[in-house]
Amino acid sequence: MALLKIARMGHPILLARAEPVADPRDASIRTLIDDMIETMHDARGAGLAAPQVHVGLRLFVYRVPEERSAGPEDPPLPVQALINPVITPIGDAMASRVEGCLSIPGLRGAVPRHARVHYAGLDRDGSPVEGEASGFLATVLQHENDHLDGILYLMRMTDLSRLGFEEEIARFGIPT
Repeated sequence: MALLKIARMGHPILLARAEPVADPRDASIRTLIDDMIETMHDARGAGLAAPQVHVGLRLFVYRVPEERSAGPEDPPLPVQALINPVITPIGDAMASRVEGCLSIPGLRGAVPRHARVHYAGLDRDGSPVEGEASGFLATVLQHENDHLDGILYLMRMTDLSRLGFEEEIARFGIPT
């Protein structure tokens, strides 16, 4: 496996719509997923989308670390891959969580997201998967799926007074 270079804010691939994965069972897709997982772990992230590693395909990897789990409705989850995902809101309820992004290091901001979502797509083996998510998992799925549509979390923020550098947030916090 190899660590991949993470695209930084301003790179054109981060603002483009990714293309569907034509053959999810292709060996190159499995290798890409493995490399993305290694890169995500190395960067201590909870998710990583293919455009973030300069690949314009509709796939991402994600996890729910134990410390981010919000209980039985949002349990810890080992690393998963979602290929050609479809994320659909369930209901109108919104929740705001502080998010960061491996492509925008050092910044964090409170982003309003749908509280519950339905997700569907293919797993790393090309088999269909679907489910419902809330809490941290719902946030990660929406954040990573946004990358596939060329949307960065900053573009979803409605109150920039809730944006700050990690060092400032550690000292002063972000109002919620």
